[in-house]
Amino acid sequence: MLSGVTGALKDLAGGLLPISVRDIEMELLDALKKAPAQLNEYGYDPYGFNPEAAARNMVVAALIYRYYFRCQPFDIDRVPSGRVLLIGNHAGQMAYDGMMLTVAMLLDAPQPRLCRPMGEYFIARLPYASVAAARGGTMSGTPENCVAMLENDACVMAFPEGARGINKPFSKRYQLQKFGLGFMRLALETRTPIVPVAFVGSEEQQPGFANFQDVADRLGLPSLPITATFPLLGPLGLLVALPTKYRIYFGQPLYFEGHPSDEDSVMQERVDVVRASIEQMFERGLAEREGIFT
Repeated sequence: MLSGVTGALKDLAGGLLPISVRDIEMELLDALKKAPAQLNEYGYDPYGFNPEAAARNMVVAALIYRYYFRCQPFDIDRVPSGRVLLIGNHAGQMAYDGMMLTVAMLLDAPQPRLCRPMGEYFIARLPYASVAAARGGTMSGTPENCVAMLENDACVMAFPEGARGINKPFSKRYQLQKFGLGFMRLALETRTPIVPVAFVGSEEQQPGFANFQDVADRLGLPSLPITATFPLLGPLGLLVALPTKYRIYFGQPLYFEGHPSDEDSVMQERVDVVRASIEQMFERGLAEREGIFT
């Protein structure tokens, strides 16, 4: 009886949703079912990912991808099958870039791929949000998790600038901050190709003027920026982004040889190759776009 009522309410709610929303949820679910994944008999992978839950959770991201940021991927077919690391620039105060890359790999790649984000450690400590993140494919960004994913031929995204990139001031847009070396060591350990990714448009979505880093550290947050909408609009201001047009460029796959325990100076030379590829795509993207919003 209860299951019948629950099903009826679900059907009613689905009928009240706009057709475009229902359509995009079904499109996401279809793509997620086609994406390679190791699911158990209950439909979950070992890290909590579930296609049906992910499709529901990603609807808003997909709508933002298509109709708000109007994302346009370039050369997405360069991403090889099998294990791969997508390494991109990080900007814009809120990590919309990671969300947009996830949707791009599902809806615009020749073969749908679930792109596994390596999330900040604090996400795992957040009630409700931590479960939603796991259901959608996000994992705590530990080296162990990343190695496990890559050894299972997953597509993993990482942003080596970390908080340094996402909370940099507007005056430093399209200036890459210091890259960590960890992603390169992981690529060498797992023999994984790296595809550089450049986001053009994310750097202007939430112009930052300053950052309350001391307060952020006390709260366990990566940053607490001052933007045009925060703290003016309260907590909601942290989420508000300008409708800049996203252009997402994918570079040629890069294959590196060496030992994961090589000296930092040797590792830095390899990392600089990835940085240079992203900077070249910056130049291309900034030259090709007609404006920040077009």
